[in-house]
Amino acid sequence: MTPREVLEEWVRRFNAGDADAIASLYHDDAINHQVVTQPVVGKEAIRAEFQREFSLAKMVCIPERIHEAGEVAILEWKDPLGLRGCGFFTISNDRIAFQRGYWDKLSFLKLHSLPIE
Repeated sequence: MTPREVLEEWVRRFNAGDADAIASLYHDDAINHQVVTQPVVGKEAIRAEFQREFSLAKMVCIPERIHEAGEVAILEWKDPLGLRGCGFFTISNDRIAFQRGYWDKLSFLKLHSLPIE
């Protein structure tokens, strides 16, 4: 698969709220660093983090643009509640090796009526 195809599949699995399915798209030693939190290292830790997040709120990723350059795919996204963000994915051998996401955590917590940490 191309990096864009991996990312499109990531969006489908994310929107399904399936932590196991989304985690299978990552390398065993992958890093997921959402800049509002500490990096999550390893496929199993990434799976557990998605499972935790999916249990807190119904999240929907609506792609606005997907850019692809070599092994990097960039996702500009929004959600139905008005939150916007951007994710950078480094993909090798059809799996995500590194992910960095930028979004507003305070807005997310408020939109989902979650406690401010």
